[in-house]
Amino acid sequence: MSPRPFGARLRAAMDEHGPFCPGIDPHAALLEAWGLPDTVDGLERFAMTCVEAFGGQVACVKPQSAFFERFGSRGVAVLERTLEALREAGTLSLLDAKRGDIGTTMGGYAQAYLSDDSPVRADAVTVSPFLGYGSLRPALDLAAATGRGVFVLALTSNPEGPSVQHAAVDGRTVAASVVGGAAADNADARAAGGLGSVGLVVGATVGDAAHTLGLDLAGSAAPLLAPGLGAQGGTPEGLRATFGDALPQVLGNSSREVLGAGPDVASLRAAARRSAAELAAVVEAAQP
Repeated sequence: MSPRPFGARLRAAMDEHGPFCPGIDPHAALLEAWGLPDTVDGLERFAMTCVEAFGGQVACVKPQSAFFERFGSRGVAVLERTLEALREAGTLSLLDAKRGDIGTTMGGYAQAYLSDDSPVRADAVTVSPFLGYGSLRPALDLAAATGRGVFVLALTSNPEGPSVQHAAVDGRTVAASVVGGAAADNADARAAGGLGSVGLVVGATVGDAAHTLGLDLAGSAAPLLAPGLGAQGGTPEGLRATFGDALPQVLGNSSREVLGAGPDVASLRAAARRSAAELAAVVEAAQP
């Protein structure tokens, strides 16, 4: 029996809990703000507090791999436990690792994050397509086979992003090539009127770039991870202008804004629920 596609599972979770994905970003400043030491023990207390607050309450949770990896093997062990705890809570995990390479190396990353027997497996992982969308094929194929997802960087909000993503070859921008690749991989889901399992990362603060570049985000059938809400300047209302007809596909993401409510579990949970409700209201208001 084939596994249920990630896109279908994400759509159901967004419909149930709202289109919001809080992050788990245990960087040193947040650990200090929570009164925790910048150690592996502090890392674990932070991550497990987040799981307790978010598990079963939100559509998806996005741990940032870098903030675990900085502690070496013991930090990666905490990441393994965090992902396991999210699975036990029945909450989708999106590991923010932004991996990208070619050939067997990309295959190794795919095995690490998307295979059924990996200790750091997640429901989905972020990947970088800037060695060419086709270089992601090992991850795309393994995700499809195991019922997992990938989120491909398309339009990021960092100042350096446009120099690559807006660049054009033969009249087609790099971003358009990425969106086109995702649309092709999501063709079956699009034909069925559903959400595909190949998502795109489009920053909440990119303004009208998608419209200016002529990107058909709605036609891609891709779930659209929109980081940058809250402290980075993105607003739920601003998403309507950025995403237009693709707004129902948007999974809003905020880390600092929600995590700033910690370390109290109830306050963290309330902040996440509030963000989810605000996003759901914006999407509902935009429906014809």
